[in-house]
Amino acid sequence: MYTHNKQYITAGKPIAEAGGALIMIHGRGGSAENIISLAGELNATDLAIFAPQASNHSWYPYSFMAADDQNQPALNSAIEVIGELVDEIISKGISAEKIYFLGFSQGACLTLEYISRNAQRYGGAVVFTGGLIGQQLDVTKYNGNFNGTPVLITTGNPDPHVPLTRVEESVELLKKLNADVNVTVFNGRPHTIIQEEIDLANKYVFH
Repeated sequence: MYTHNKQYITAGKPIAEAGGALIMIHGRGGSAENIISLAGELNATDLAIFAPQASNHSWYPYSFMAADDQNQPALNSAIEVIGELVDEIISKGISAEKIYFLGFSQGACLTLEYISRNAQRYGGAVVFTGGLIGQQLDVTKYNGNFNGTPVLITTGNPDPHVPLTRVEESVELLKKLNADVNVTVFNGRPHTIIQEEIDLANKYVFH
């Protein structure tokens, strides 16, 4: 099973001059380059932008709702890589309250999983089609307090990879951890990111 090394590309402001940081996490089969290309459509001109790259273009091998052991050790490795990147950003002088996250599909699931296992006040998070990871949700994994961190979750109904029921379960858990959650469901939307979702990200998170 593959594991991940901390490797990433950057865009936006140099971190020493930035007002915050944005971590953008690609989906299965995607790349750091293609997710970071979205940054130009976000109100993120004051942010240093980081896009980590998964080994083999995939953060974990099976569905995000597979039995936990099937996605190990890749999943734990992916969460560690995100944690190492957060630590690096903080070490360079940007507080967690100024760190933003954005992920699509598998990257959206990883975004939610990381922030919910490490709940604190962040700048905000954008979850384009994703839910918390696991065959069933193990609520003991998730603790802390988001202190009103804005979290946008968008999804299609139906979506071929992410059941709406899991999105709804994830939203309930995030609310219990004190996140300020906004959810929009697009009926019949394909498994992609549409302009309306980018507009919502700018309205709720990057404003």
